Amino acid sequence: MEGLPVTSRTTTSTVTFVYPFLLPGYSNEFPASTYKIFAEDELLTNLSFAAYRRTATHIRIERADVTGRTELRPVDQHDLDLALSQDQSRINQQNNSEAALSPQEVNK
Repeated sequence: MEGLPVTSRTTTSTVTFVYPFLLPGYSNEFPASTYKIFAEDELLTNLSFAAYRRTATHIRIERADVTGRTELRPVDQHDLDLALSQDQSRINQQNNSEAALSPQEVNK
């Protein structure tokens, strides 16, 4: 008996936020930390080449109130990308501000 063809995949990645951030749909601010992201994609059929469509994205949250407990929370990929971009902008602003200081000001 042949197995069914694989029509979906899950990829895992890691992202790091240097600053606390917000995501639409959640009232609490997420702390600066490293997070695992799980992306689910489905294979598009009837094409002459392999292509996938994103069907879901989840972020793994470590529960601060319960040691060792985690939650997978759904998040829109666009919202996650925007939050990461905003975090990177804050990092760049901080680096530019420090670069503008004279050596005497940095060492104070």
